[in-house]
Amino acid sequence: MDSLKFIPLLVLLSFLSVYASRSSFEDQGINVQSTLEPRKLEGPPTKVEKVELVLYYETLCPYCKEFIVKELIKVFDRDLINIVNLRLVPYGNAHIQEPDKAIVCQHGPDECYLNSIHACAINSWPDVKQHFKLIHCVENQTIEGKQSKEEGWKSCCQKLGMNQKPVQDCYDSGLERKLILQYANETNHLVPHHTYVPWVVVNNQPLYDDYQNFVSYVCKAYKVSPKPEGCRSLLPKINSAQLEMQTQTDKRLQG
Repeated sequence: MDSLKFIPLLVLLSFLSVYASRSSFEDQGINVQSTLEPRKLEGPPTKVEKVELVLYYETLCPYCKEFIVKELIKVFDRDLINIVNLRLVPYGNAHIQEPDKAIVCQHGPDECYLNSIHACAINSWPDVKQHFKLIHCVENQTIEGKQSKEEGWKSCCQKLGMNQKPVQDCYDSGLERKLILQYANETNHLVPHHTYVPWVVVNNQPLYDDYQNFVSYVCKAYKVSPKPEGCRSLLPKINSAQLEMQTQTDKRLQG
């Protein structure tokens, strides 16, 4: 009986001890409630896979010039650059001539020169938003035919406020040849092998003759929802793009 008298007192002392501890924690700025609550484990943010878009081209090919100036610009005009990794490979149908290993271009020495200028621009400004501006301007100059090959790209640099020295140094130093040979190796080892230019590839799948419809293929390949605004008006074309790609694949398997 005497021991039972002490139970209420023990309960009271225990309560006061817990309260005092809690007050001590709170005095130190520690949130007891948040400390006691189980923590939610947060994994790394999901990485969105961009669509790989590659253009294999040569600078004086009429179809390449038209594609770059009028079609490929849509990547930027429609804000699709946020969902694609765009790469440009300026080599096209050129070939290495034995025995001196000279690079011979389909449209002559002027094309070889401009291929090298494009390669040096890509190397000087790795950000595609930067080097594409110059490449687009240079290709537009060749369409208009207003200036010589050298005057054209330099006037584009001046117009765009881009320093021409890195490009000129790249060309003068011989680095341009190393870059072109790298592009030659990549182009010559395409699977399937390219048969003409422009040769447009989306996620390692060539678009063949349907390359002008590349936006639809890009939007189809991008798996994240919602689609970018530049894709939302293309749903019928996206379906036709998938059908065309399958048709092209079937034809080549049958051949």
